[in-house]
Amino acid sequence: MKKSEVPQDNGRVFEKGSRELYYALDEDGQYTTQLSTGWDAKTVVQDQTMLVLQERIDKAQQDVRDGLVSPIVYFMELRRMDWQLLSDYTGFWKWRVRRHAKPSVFHKLNDRMLAKYADTFDISIEELRNYKGD
Repeated sequence: MKKSEVPQDNGRVFEKGSRELYYALDEDGQYTTQLSTGWDAKTVVQDQTMLVLQERIDKAQQDVRDGLVSPIVYFMELRRMDWQLLSDYTGFWKWRVRRHAKPSVFHKLNDRMLAKYADTFDISIEELRNYKGD
């Protein structure tokens, strides 16, 4: 896009005076940079993404309440992680992390294993162990 076409839609993300850098073509057809205060299309996409993320968090919370999954799933969703990322942060193999998502297995985890999850989620072991979806 041309430098004069870089959107200046005053997006919600940039309410505090910050701006985003875009690459654009100047009058001579050379790439240059241009600051933007926002873009409506980007705001719509971000809003939709946040709705989807919140739905996933809410479902994980309900699943913990219903005893279908362990609190690991809720905190993983809350921190916007997936199985692989959680595996990478904890050092556990992905199949083990998925196994720990089962309530029957989660309740048997020792403090050392729970500490890795708690550190990753930036919560206490007690908070992780005692979370019931409330």
